[in-house]
Amino acid sequence: MTGSWLQAGVRGRRPGRAVVRRLERLADLGARPEDTHDERLRQGTLIFSSLLITAISTIWVTTYLAYGDPVSAAIPGFYQVITVIGLAVLARTRRFATFRTTQLLAFLVLPALLQVSLGGFVASSAMILWAVFTPLAALALLGIQRSVSWLVAFFVELAALALVDSRLAQSPSALPPGFVVTFLVLNIAGVMVSAYVMLSYFVEQRERAHRDLRAERERSERLLLNVLPEPIAERLKTEPGVIAEHYEAVSVLFADIVGFTARSAVMAAEDVVKLLDQVFSAFDRIADAEGVEKIKTIGDAYMLVGGLPMPRPDHLAAVARTALTLRDEVARIAALPGQDWLAVRIGIDSGPVVAGVIGRRKFIYDLWGDTVNTASRMESHGPPGEIQVTGRVAAALGPEFAVRPRGTIEVKGKGPMQTFLLDRP
Repeated sequence: MTGSWLQAGVRGRRPGRAVVRRLERLADLGARPEDTHDERLRQGTLIFSSLLITAISTIWVTTYLAYGDPVSAAIPGFYQVITVIGLAVLARTRRFATFRTTQLLAFLVLPALLQVSLGGFVASSAMILWAVFTPLAALALLGIQRSVSWLVAFFVELAALALVDSRLAQSPSALPPGFVVTFLVLNIAGVMVSAYVMLSYFVEQRERAHRDLRAERERSERLLLNVLPEPIAERLKTEPGVIAEHYEAVSVLFADIVGFTARSAVMAAEDVVKLLDQVFSAFDRIADAEGVEKIKTIGDAYMLVGGLPMPRPDHLAAVARTALTLRDEVARIAALPGQDWLAVRIGIDSGPVVAGVIGRRKFIYDLWGDTVNTASRMESHGPPGEIQVTGRVAAALGPEFAVRPRGTIEVKGKGPMQTFLLDRP
């Protein structure tokens, strides 16, 4: 769970990748399976910052020991010890709250103790600057409301140190003035760099989480658009009520693979799905190219409509062109080795429908009405390889299409009907 700022610096180098992997493991040190991504982010931020300060503390330990001040050296050394022990306990217990509280207290108390031991603000090079980490870390880890108490504690501590500073300055440490100034610069720079790295890590991970969230939202949008027309999907996101519309004039098409049920009984399951995917994916591309709306697939049947959800005056012509192209595409696939049995039967009717969204957990956009039922009957009663249409469709088609009478047939639920077969002129 490291930021891309770190990955960019080590890209292309094998040792760098090892560091990234170690830090990723470190970020999950105290994580539990039920922890959210945000909680893991906060944990990783504190662990990384604690190790960074532990490494910096080595400078103080060695310097104070070199100048004969073991008491002052023991304070940053004590922080190193409690951090290592805290990480070991965290890895075993997964109780991040305990580690977090311990670190915040150490950030607050130990710089003040070190400043006292060195003789005040000047002699310690303003060591209290490191306590600034306490409200900053609390803000990143706990949020605004819960971090206020840590901010107040920091100011109370700062005021207390100011009150006793004149007394502490009477017995300052034996560090040379040059070292005092140097450490002041190092303390300011160290606090700034450490805080910047900590917040950069946190901000980068936040941005990464937001990018992941946006990507997930985009995937969800694409999935939603796979089952709903785009205007309907947009309405569904903003209108919690029932979505239903009446359309006076649309054209409905049903297409069915002839004999597929019997053929699928002797085909391998993988081959069945592969063939349907090949055919229906081609149907999807054709429907998109013509600007008509796929409604659903039912087994080996395919349903689409022209003229909704956005009405268009040429809906019938668009659906008729789609039907002819669908038939040509199936003929192309049937010419492939082993697919000579493949044929499609298509039916079209035109008229009014009711359309809407049903379901709450699994949405479906569907159509209802006599036009839908009649189009389905045109398909189921049609000859293989043909496009059967009703009389009203044949009468409304323009000169770019050819229709020939099939005659009067008995249609289930409709009785005798005069139907026509669609073709190119």
